[in-house]
Amino acid sequence: IKKPSYLYGTIHIIDSKDFFLPKGTMATFDAAKKVIFEIDMKEMSDISSLMGMMNKIFMKDNKTLKDLLTPEEYKMVGDHFQKMGLPIFMLERMKPMFLTVFAYGDMDPSGLKNGNMKSYEMEFMEMAKNTGKETGGLESIDFQIGLFDEIPYDAQAKMLVDAIKASDDSGNDEFKKMTEMYVDQDIHAMSNMIAEEGIETDGFEEKLVTQRNKNWIPQMIVAAKKEQTFFAVGAGHLGGKEGVIHLLRQAGLKVKPVR
Repeated sequence: IKKPSYLYGTIHIIDSKDFFLPKGTMATFDAAKKVIFEIDMKEMSDISSLMGMMNKIFMKDNKTLKDLLTPEEYKMVGDHFQKMGLPIFMLERMKPMFLTVFAYGDMDPSGLKNGNMKSYEMEFMEMAKNTGKETGGLESIDFQIGLFDEIPYDAQAKMLVDAIKASDDSGNDEFKKMTEMYVDQDIHAMSNMIAEEGIETDGFEEKLVTQRNKNWIPQMIVAAKKEQTFFAVGAGHLGGKEGVIHLLRQAGLKVKPVR
């Protein structure tokens, strides 16, 4: 690899007041010829892709949240989303893992529109557009949605309930904890948190995190050999023995922090 490529850990959604770019980010972004995300952000703004995705966010066989939750859990989930202005009848048939994104106390589903929340991916996409850089993705939307289908609906429903309970316990808001780790740039704490609290049951972490990390490495090497590339992937994928940094080093690349 003749010139360095760059690996940036994102957090998919963050409170605007916590959004920051570490020193050196703009210089490395400018140096890169191409920006590669987990999913090419162009796909996320393509109406036909999104319309195709809409059918896939619903559970099969007319399953509903009511079928998966106890009456008490169902009421708790309904109350939580009602507070956000999302009536439960609109969400009944959605796969619970999609809803987990909005399960945290500080999460505001309209935040990206009104500017209260920011997405690193969207910010980098805007910067790529403004500077005429090509973009790409390590995975397709279809692939990511397919991952959810490998996790049984009842396990997804348990994750949703656990996330809402954690968010309602003000001392244990995972979204807040994750944001603090991100602002501290503590990627090892982030990967530990995902392993310990997020998806530790029945090998789901292997499917949702570890295997994907391994799939990305050969693609990253090919892209970096071709041209200077700015890779932007979730920071939870970077740390640990099965993290992207360690796997790139295992594959024989020199990986060092930009100071």
